[in-house]
Amino acid sequence: MTIARTALSLVLAFQLAACGGGDGSSSTPPPTGGGGGTPTPTPTSATCGLSAKQDFADRVLNEWYLFPDLLATVNPASFTNLDDYLDARVKPARDLGRDRFFTFATSIAEENALINSGSSAGFGIRLAYDTANRRLFVVEAYETANGFAAGLDRGSEITAIGTDASNLQTVASLFASGGTQAVVNALGASDPGVTRVLRFTQPGGAVVERSITKTNFALDPMSDRYGALVLDDGGKKVGYINLRTFIIADAADQLRTAFGQFSAQGVTELILDLRYNGGGLVSVGDTFGDLMGRGRVGQVWSKEVLRPSKSSENSTRLFRSEANAIAPTKVAVITTGSSASASELVANSLIPYLGSNMALVGANSFGKPVGQFGFDLASCDLRVRAVAFRTVNANDRGDYYTGLASVVPNTCRAGDDIGFPLGDPREASIAAALGFLGGRSCSPITATSRTASATGGTTQSDSTFGGAGLPEREPLQPRRPRPAQHELPGLY
Repeated sequence: MTIARTALSLVLAFQLAACGGGDGSSSTPPPTGGGGGTPTPTPTSATCGLSAKQDFADRVLNEWYLFPDLLATVNPASFTNLDDYLDARVKPARDLGRDRFFTFATSIAEENALINSGSSAGFGIRLAYDTANRRLFVVEAYETANGFAAGLDRGSEITAIGTDASNLQTVASLFASGGTQAVVNALGASDPGVTRVLRFTQPGGAVVERSITKTNFALDPMSDRYGALVLDDGGKKVGYINLRTFIIADAADQLRTAFGQFSAQGVTELILDLRYNGGGLVSVGDTFGDLMGRGRVGQVWSKEVLRPSKSSENSTRLFRSEANAIAPTKVAVITTGSSASASELVANSLIPYLGSNMALVGANSFGKPVGQFGFDLASCDLRVRAVAFRTVNANDRGDYYTGLASVVPNTCRAGDDIGFPLGDPREASIAAALGFLGGRSCSPITATSRTASATGGTTQSDSTFGGAGLPEREPLQPRRPRPAQHELPGLY
């Protein structure tokens, strides 16, 4: 097999030599720094039946799983697919909130294509549903995709879905008949050429009916409309960053450009808007930190800690020099229950350096202080993502399994107001972030516990996208998300 050191959610841009054969012997470990390795040649055997995949997954888990004492012994013959088998093996860890659908199987080709091409197929919209009233909303739209071209944007409500105008089904009836999965099914496969007729109400009240075809579109990590802005808050310049995902490698260069703008204008206070960001490449998160690390080069940014038997592979990432770096004096991080993984790593790693000059704004984050390695069975296009390390900051603090509200010094509860565009100072969470930066008081976020839902999402009392008097909304996720949906919850 081949193993790849990953981001908190997906693969880094290199692979490593590892064991071949099926005896479960020790494999070559991931390196502790950057660089590459020599991929193992493709095995001569092309056996890719379920039994062979289960054997491969067992070797991975038995050697590398972060919580070896929380692996269940199950009968492989009782399962008809690898996903359910992996779920059963890690169920004890899941029941304790340590592995909430973080260990899974996926396609090597699909994940690599996502990272390298920076594109996905679909309408190019992010969807969330109102849990109380069974309504479906667009919370974000990608500017180069067909959904945006057809008039869908943040705040649009989709009210009916059909394969053509003659068989439209209302969203309310879909929810009533089959819950969220019925809505997911009605939207169709995320493949180029799939067409659906959508009836939707735009933020201004206009009712529109359009036939929209899914195509490949660019997953631009930062919107050209609101990705990087300098906000004027009563004469004070505040840098605003809205990063959609860490999974696209180009995100690092886009962040460098944004911080060049901030540096040139003397910005020292920041709003990091990560409200829908499910994570991605640790390397992008590290660059994000470097760009806020002026004067801290050589100090600890973050650490990765493996299981005791793999402790020799623990690693420490130090701040590195970046030409456009600034030294922020105050930072507000906007999150929701969809903010996870690398998003949380960035926030947690800032705590030792900012202390009370930092706040979590919006709703509590997802709670994923662990990361996966990618283990490849190349002949079967199989990548097993197994939780293999936890992340901690310079103070050796992590373990925020119930979300960042349990560890960030200040929190300000605010809603996700889709009645305003992202980047707009009037939007509830941005207004609350500006309030914190300006020294104004706020109501704290409740650090509530969560349990994994059947769709891989969470249930929580602090709403995912609502809060502060706004309707509660959850990202619309299929039970088995595609690679892009793991990093960008609600993507269609």
